[in-house]
Amino acid sequence: MAATGAETSDPALVTAAIAGQQAAYTALMDRHRDAVYRVARHHLGDESEALDITQDAFIAAFAALVRYDPARPFRTWLLRITLNKCRDWARRRTVRRLFRLARPLEDAADVADTGQDPEAEAISRREVDRIGTAIAALPSGLKAPLILCRIEGMSMAEAAAILSLSEKAVEVRIYRARQKLAELLEG
Repeated sequence: MAATGAETSDPALVTAAIAGQQAAYTALMDRHRDAVYRVARHHLGDESEALDITQDAFIAAFAALVRYDPARPFRTWLLRITLNKCRDWARRRTVRRLFRLARPLEDAADVADTGQDPEAEAISRREVDRIGTAIAALPSGLKAPLILCRIEGMSMAEAAAILSLSEKAVEVRIYRARQKLAELLEG
């Protein structure tokens, strides 16, 4: 029997994937794709960028499967890769913004406005976007624990394992993230 079913453990699927079973890769991706996408979307605040990060995270994870420690949860390992990809993406986005700003002024007229027309959206959607933007604006050290625990529903212990922090540090960062969110949303 091939190790690809819903009842098969993640470490068994990793072993099967390393052995070349394509169905094991598919099962791992099907099992964890939504969580990876949600973490990326909340971290970056952009759905299309989150799709790119989801793809990048799985490519990186599958390329590094031989380094996965089966004694640890696969999801924790994969979400750590996802958060690292989000951080890399955010750094590249900052650099791209700097280059965009360095263009001659006459070129600025050709840059498309990516802002959404607030009149075209329902009030509830604007509020969700506003909160998503505020979350994305949080510093990475505050954003990641908030996303993992409050949005993804992970325990503080799970988030601590992913972030290589103590549970108390996760708790403090969530508290600070909530304070910072309140400030951002009031302003």
